[in-house]
Amino acid sequence: MIQGRFFAKKGLWVSEYRIESGLNCGGHAFASEGFLLGPVLAEFKEKRDQLNRLANEVLAQGLSNKGRIVPKKQMEFLITAQGGVGTAEEHQFLLDHYKMDSVGWGTPFMLVPDVVNVDNTTLDLLKAAKEDDLYLSGISPLGVPFNSLRGNTKDAEKLAIAAEGKPGSLCPKKYVALNNEFTEKSICTASRQYQRLKLKELDAEELPNLEHQKKYDRIIEKSCICVGLGTSALLVNKLDTKTEGLGVSVCPGPNMAYFSKTMSLREMVDHIYGRANMISRTDRPNMFIKELNLYIDFLNSKIEDLTASTTNKEKSSLVAFVENIREGINYYDQLFSEVKDRFEDTKNSIFSDLETSRKNLNLLYLKI
Repeated sequence: MIQGRFFAKKGLWVSEYRIESGLNCGGHAFASEGFLLGPVLAEFKEKRDQLNRLANEVLAQGLSNKGRIVPKKQMEFLITAQGGVGTAEEHQFLLDHYKMDSVGWGTPFMLVPDVVNVDNTTLDLLKAAKEDDLYLSGISPLGVPFNSLRGNTKDAEKLAIAAEGKPGSLCPKKYVALNNEFTEKSICTASRQYQRLKLKELDAEELPNLEHQKKYDRIIEKSCICVGLGTSALLVNKLDTKTEGLGVSVCPGPNMAYFSKTMSLREMVDHIYGRANMISRTDRPNMFIKELNLYIDFLNSKIEDLTASTTNKEKSSLVAFVENIREGINYYDQLFSEVKDRFEDTKNSIFSDLETSRKNLNLLYLKI
């Protein structure tokens, strides 16, 4: 909303607001401060008219200030959503209950060779992936948590050269050469140049073995994803990979755990609209419950990183994180109690999962 008004003030109209789950999507993960998808969608639904009116007012003023033509008719925008949607029922619920204009699907399409270039080795890894194989990693040189797949061939390549005493990438693309920690000219934290310098600095600290290994692993964890994410397309289309190598990075969302077979585009579309079911597992949680537990896991990792030097401000931030999740759980309790003729086959498990999540959250709160 703030961004829309910011652009409108400059005479630019945002034609679509895409609401994504902070953790239940593929690629880079931008976790909120515990704000869950359901309550966020509800707020957009509630304030849609207000946002439209304010944005149009700001746009008109911005265009007028620039001496530009002001539209006579009110401008409109779309509000769309995505993040862990996996069934036709969830898809339709977002459209009907939250009045979304459309719903996005991403991760399952990685198993649709008709539309996505995924090499056979990676495709087999994706089909076999379970929850523990899909994790929030630190491999991105951008320093942002990145959804990844354990055992991907780029990581295997990375660990092999590190074991040979040559950690880091040759950095052929230099798309993410943004670090000036050691050099005047920016370099990438996944590059061999950076990692050698960083490891030299680490050795000089003369830390205990366990602490040294922990820091070592974090340094060499960075991966050349600007190359790895594109290599699969080269392999599928039998193009030269001499510069890039054969290692493939891949960034599925957690939803991949529930899709386990190659699909045609027709099968995928039929699944989205309820004409077919491409999920063979019967234990897939509701998309809102999945995201909730991802946030609780994320919070747990933050709490595990607490040290004696953690400030009161940082602890207060974690307390606020807990409260936001707790409000989200209360919202879902009310939502699924009030919604009729939806999720009837899974409501019992949804309420059970909510209660379990509430208990887990309370236990984490005691650790702060």
